[in-house]
Amino acid sequence: MNEQTPETRPPPPRRRLWPWVLLMILVLLALAAGAVSAVLAREVSADSSRTVHVRYEVTGAAEDVTLTYSTWKGEELSTGRLTLRSLPWAGELDTKSFMSGGSFVVSLGKSGGDVACSVTVDDGTRRTATASGAFATATCSGY
Repeated sequence: MNEQTPETRPPPPRRRLWPWVLLMILVLLALAAGAVSAVLAREVSADSSRTVHVRYEVTGAAEDVTLTYSTWKGEELSTGRLTLRSLPWAGELDTKSFMSGGSFVVSLGKSGGDVACSVTVDDGTRRTATASGAFATATCSGY
């Protein structure tokens, strides 16, 4: 006879806990990602409706300078380009749908020189950079 007594009966199988823990972690991560997305969408929406004043400036001593800078037209980010033969130079624009992360690049030609660029947003956020020499580049970005 092959009867099992309580002493010889195998213990009941243990339920695995790790799949449930993993599922809870994934659910919490998905909820956190959704919350972050909602906050970012609200911030972008608020930024897109306000008018922002951006001022670009270049100073220094150089005769062959090329400027490349971000411009905002409606909801599109585009690039402006300008070649200068003398400094200083300044440009301003008022825009809606401003997105952070613009760039302003000042490139010197083969004749070299010294330049400094700056970008100011709403008289607050300011980025600056300098460059010297032939084909040098100063980049003001992240404004």
